[in-house]
Amino acid sequence: MLPFVAAIVASYLLGSIPSAYLAGKSRGIDLRKHGSGNLGATNVMRVLGTKIGLLVFAVDMAKGVIPVKFFPRYVPLEVTPLHDPIVMAIICGVAAIIGHVRPIYLKFGKGGKGVATAAGMFLALAPVQTLTALVIFAVVLLSSGFVSLGSILSGVMLPVLLGISVAVRAPESRVSALVRSPVFLISVLVALFVLWTHRANITRLRNGEEHRFGKRGVAGKRTAATLAITLAIALATFMAARFS
Repeated sequence: MLPFVAAIVASYLLGSIPSAYLAGKSRGIDLRKHGSGNLGATNVMRVLGTKIGLLVFAVDMAKGVIPVKFFPRYVPLEVTPLHDPIVMAIICGVAAIIGHVRPIYLKFGKGGKGVATAAGMFLALAPVQTLTALVIFAVVLLSSGFVSLGSILSGVMLPVLLGISVAVRAPESRVSALVRSPVFLISVLVALFVLWTHRANITRLRNGEEHRFGKRGVAGKRTAATLAITLAIALATFMAARFS
């Protein structure tokens, strides 16, 4: 039982490393008092620049990859929930996300929104579908300028892509296969979590007040952005069905 608890605690502690906060402190800035006040890669890009923001994003993703990929190996199968290493990996990933959102090193204060760490968790669990979702994120960001919209759409599309993959592999029992897939089920919960953590962004998007990287586009550019996003989602859905 001790390795089981140790793996969860280690995952939480790793996820709690406040990379955005440390990046800000390296420049003499407390990011909680600048920009959006959020300790995520987006606010780092806004305040400190794209290069540092991408570095923070990579570190936050690694906080999700490492616990999922390596920590379950040290937990005996007999003490793993449902005797399933995938379930143990998911538990470690969720602990890392919780650490990122409420880091112990900042006295359980508000951290990031957990998107990058969740992406890292799913990159270790379902690399093809996660990379496809990241492509959607990139297309949405580059075409619309909204990081929040990219996070929301890619977070919602991930369970769709995973669901398609599961259904293609089990055409005769699709519903039961989805219910039995712990990766699909946790992706649904994470998608709901992403929607909840971005509820303020959703309100600003609806009101036309959301922060955008770059200049606001004219109507023609907004139309092109909508078309690009639609094509990216359609292509992602096709790839999930074709290459499952």
